[in-house]
Amino acid sequence: MTAIVNPVDVEQLDDQRPRLGELLVAQGKLSARDLDRALSAQGEMGGMLGGVLSRLGLVSEGDVAQALASQLRVPFLTLDAFPALLPDVPGLLPDFVRAHGVVPLQLDDSVLTVAMAVPQDAFVLKALALATGFTVRPCLALPADIDKALTSPEAQDTEDQDDGWSLDGDSGEFVEHLKDLASEAPVIRLVNAIIGRVTDLRASDVHLEPFDDGLHVRYRVDGVISTAEIVPPRHAAAVNSRVKLMAHLDIAERRLPQDGRIKTRVKGRELDLRVSTVPTVHGESVVMRVLDRSSVRFSLEEMGFAADTLERFNALLARPHGILLVTGPTGSGKTTTLYAALSKIDADAHKIITVEEPVEYQLEGINQIQVHAQIGLTFARSLRSILRQDPDIIMIGEMRDSETAQIAVQSALTGHLVLSTLHTNTAAGAVVRLTDMGVERYLITSSVNGVLSQRLVRRLCMHCREPYQPDATVLESTGLGRFLSPGAAVYRPVGCAQCRGVGYSGRTGVHELLVVDDALRRSILDGADAGTLHAQAMQAGMHSLYEDGLRKVAAGQTSLDEVLRVTEDQSDA
Repeated sequence: MTAIVNPVDVEQLDDQRPRLGELLVAQGKLSARDLDRALSAQGEMGGMLGGVLSRLGLVSEGDVAQALASQLRVPFLTLDAFPALLPDVPGLLPDFVRAHGVVPLQLDDSVLTVAMAVPQDAFVLKALALATGFTVRPCLALPADIDKALTSPEAQDTEDQDDGWSLDGDSGEFVEHLKDLASEAPVIRLVNAIIGRVTDLRASDVHLEPFDDGLHVRYRVDGVISTAEIVPPRHAAAVNSRVKLMAHLDIAERRLPQDGRIKTRVKGRELDLRVSTVPTVHGESVVMRVLDRSSVRFSLEEMGFAADTLERFNALLARPHGILLVTGPTGSGKTTTLYAALSKIDADAHKIITVEEPVEYQLEGINQIQVHAQIGLTFARSLRSILRQDPDIIMIGEMRDSETAQIAVQSALTGHLVLSTLHTNTAAGAVVRLTDMGVERYLITSSVNGVLSQRLVRRLCMHCREPYQPDATVLESTGLGRFLSPGAAVYRPVGCAQCRGVGYSGRTGVHELLVVDDALRRSILDGADAGTLHAQAMQAGMHSLYEDGLRKVAAGQTSLDEVLRVTEDQSDA
């Protein structure tokens, strides 16, 4: 909601303020002759001058409202400025609200801000103050906007909040009731506000989680999740139903998980939202994954690669065949890295086919296949088919099972470059995971060219980061001294308006790249474990995730605490 400036009390306004008709004439909205006509008509018709002007068609209702707000020295608000959920005000009865056209907007300490069509009505203002015990600050709004705001669940009496509709009911009447609630203007505004906040916060996910006290709205920003607001329990079902309707899901089905997609436009940007619902003990939990192509960098150079790591990674991409794996936990940017790698390859000179679940971003000049397990179109079946399509490069969204891994290895051995992701904590752990999937070690040494492990760390806000000199013990215990010049400073987060007090803004990658050379191939054939392979790769010049993070700390891009937080899972035991 837009900020409301508290106006002076209407009762304290002096009588020297300009009259409404004079204001409209001065603003060029009305001629002096038309004003005389309206005053004559007012004498015959009665009522307020503003209403007479509107009924005669001399001035629009909006222009009258703007002039009246200026005359009364109160803010003029449109429906868009109303909060998505109206506050519950103790002592304010719904019947009084509807009868007098009063919309409660904001309750701060002892001040109640309300929207009224007639904010100069001293009787209503006194009644509000007596009924609530708060100081009342009026704002002006159009009667039509007030009516729309009040025809909603927010305006219902508390006895009507539990109207006997059970969330466990399966009746058609209940479904229709949910549809009606989800189609109410306040619910639509609330859901639009929740989705609209995505662009302001740069959030990657929106979580709607039902609990006893209401629907918790949480946003994941730069990998960290936090609660933004709590929707009252009586609105939870309507909000979830609105999201499900937008995603073309079955709102009558609340016992099984569902997946859908929402395409919408927010503040001039096209947003693609992947929607997932699962039943919980308190209702349905809804997660919206934000697929905002404009915020994704499809360039390896912009993804935080160190110069030496990027050079070796590009060399692996240039090889004509073999497997190149990207590993890391969910949300570590693996798919984005693969997309950036594909965008670097000339699609005109190569036949590139991807198999994904789902296809998150559409890439120009690349054939993308979306897996549909429900109809039998699995990763393995898709891979067997696309090999007959004569591809040069194949991207597999994820190696999930033995059959997919076996086909990927065979594809690499028959002259294809295969890119894929794998869920392991370290690059060396990918070798062990492939053997667990049933791939023979000699096939791994023959097909796998390299493994890139990555994480995402938050970037320090460049507007407020603070330099400091770390202690000698910290430099020694963390290993930071190896990458930092003597006497050089590092930075820590502070928090400012630019980063919303967090101290970080955006994320960058930390990487470790294991290149399978002859020495590593011998160790893999000898049955070496992940720890041994990792140590051997380090001796050959690989920087670990932690070391790459320390390099970014020394460069002032992130903080030591952030690197420690993100790289603490370096074990595939």
